Amino acid sequence: MADRPGTGDLADAIAAIAAEAGALALAKWRTDFRQWEKSPGNPVCEVDLEVDALLHQRLSALLPDAGWLSEETVDNADRLSQSRLWVVDPIDGTRDYVRGREGWAVSIALVEDGQPLIGVLDAPARGEVWRAEAGRGATLNGLPIRTGDRAVFSGARVPTDTLPKVDSDLVAVAKPNSIALRIAMVAAGEADLVATLRWGYEWDVAAAVLIAAEAGATVSDAFGKPLFFNTPSAQAFGVLATTPGIHAAAVERLADRARTLATR
Repeated sequence: MADRPGTGDLADAIAAIAAEAGALALAKWRTDFRQWEKSPGNPVCEVDLEVDALLHQRLSALLPDAGWLSEETVDNADRLSQSRLWVVDPIDGTRDYVRGREGWAVSIALVEDGQPLIGVLDAPARGEVWRAEAGRGATLNGLPIRTGDRAVFSGARVPTDTLPKVDSDLVAVAKPNSIALRIAMVAAGEADLVATLRWGYEWDVAAAVLIAAEAGATVSDAFGKPLFFNTPSAQAFGVLATTPGIHAAAVERLADRARTLATR
């Protein structure tokens, strides 16, 4: 559309909206707000819903013809007919948010024809703003970032609480609850490997996947296959973000586990 702002201007506008949402969440963080579980082990709070409403209003006004996919909004199949789609997690890392920990972020991605075009993570409790535009690189607080150059799988740094015995040759580093922030750690060279082995939703990873890829990381599903967005289920089996030199070894290490868990 001719009246759409340029990509750079659009990214600035998205970042400003993310900052507004982050400020709202930060103002209510560590206060007395209502919280519950959508399902066992899956917390949500009233701030998630407030941030979601703000994002829906602001982003829909920015690009009225874009579809909408958010963790806190009932899905609508109409999005499948849209070439552009907002993929949003109002508070990624709600568990850390409700516990008063810093490992949460507002996650916004603009997807076009199945691939992220712009991604922003606003993590105000950590003083971090992560941004990426397809083909234009990734930044943290305005400074360019690059993934690490590890080429040996053994010794790779993984953000996790504990490592299973089969992965004892890896190195655990501090883990935020937000999967988006863990992927961003690979983008910034703070970790070498992030992997999940479960069916996960697009809103958890869309922005972070672009940030990691634009920083030079290799990103795929748990089987090493490309990720696509705006799918009917809005899910993929796992996400794998690594330094380029260890991606093949990571796929091989996880292959048996991925095949077993994907069919359960």
